[in-house]
Amino acid sequence: MAKINFGGVEENVVTREEFPLSKAQEVLKDETIAVIGYGVQGPGQALNQKDNGINVIVGQRKPSKSWDKAVADGFVPGETLFEIEEALERGTIICYLLSDAAQIALWPTVKKHLTPGKALYFSHGFGITYKDRTGIIPPADVDVILVAPKGSGTSLRRMFLEGRGLNSSYAIFQDATGKAEEKVISLGIAVGSGYLFPTTFQKEVYSDLTGERGTLMGAIQGIFAAQYEVLRSNGHSPSEAFNETVEELTQSLMPLVAENGMDWMYANCSTTAQRGALDWKDKFKDAVKPVFEDLYKSVATGEEAQKSIDSNSQPDYREKLEEELKEIHESEMWQAGREVRKLRPENG
Repeated sequence: MAKINFGGVEENVVTREEFPLSKAQEVLKDETIAVIGYGVQGPGQALNQKDNGINVIVGQRKPSKSWDKAVADGFVPGETLFEIEEALERGTIICYLLSDAAQIALWPTVKKHLTPGKALYFSHGFGITYKDRTGIIPPADVDVILVAPKGSGTSLRRMFLEGRGLNSSYAIFQDATGKAEEKVISLGIAVGSGYLFPTTFQKEVYSDLTGERGTLMGAIQGIFAAQYEVLRSNGHSPSEAFNETVEELTQSLMPLVAENGMDWMYANCSTTAQRGALDWKDKFKDAVKPVFEDLYKSVATGEEAQKSIDSNSQPDYREKLEEELKEIHESEMWQAGREVRKLRPENG
């Protein structure tokens, strides 16, 4: 592992230079990787492994849209695409990539096929961390490992095709074979990670649930809506309000942050913008930090997990989700966004 200094704190990370794909291929040469589920993470991870020369099969219900998608992506029924139970039987490493709720429902079937020496792989620590709530308790004679790409499966695949990698965390919950570490790092490289950093199942899910509800999705939508509504209520047009709230951030400023950091983005903005941002950043931090503390506590106590389990297990979950997403989709802010996107130069 390489030691990297992160702001004065040293961390061990695994890079593709020190653990090349050829080494991962050697470790996994006798394994059959069974990707169970072909929804959010499944396609990206399965296709990247396939393109990296790993023996990967997909397990999916038939008939289903996901089955058809796997066929369209090049997986061949009876050869590299099977119904779930057959894939579970064939696989030596089970990549359990269903949704958290679906993992709970399928667990009795999965557990039946976890024979000694196999490995159970997750990309989210939810099922194991909240095992008292999910019932997902693996047998003691299998490896239990995790690789969690820090982004969607779509981003993982896109960056792989561009020759880049999406950073991932990795963890070992159970090492029954003595080979769990080399397996999990090899899988992390095979799915297309940029670099890998160690964590635990618990820390992964705590940070993930906090991030999704916070700056990655929940908080950012709330902040967007608040600023947009203030601008509109003070007479600004939808176009002006959307551009100043979303478009400039996503198209101009965030790429600068991604390139060299927030300080570099500040340095490349006007002096007026710099002064205002520096004056107001602590006010926003002080305002929202208590919310984040409440959020983290809700994650750590399992309250957020239980809400997800209760909600996502309901038979009408999809219908209710569509209604909530429809509300965002039809809001004036995101209607304005659709029109603004049409006017981008690349769409002209």
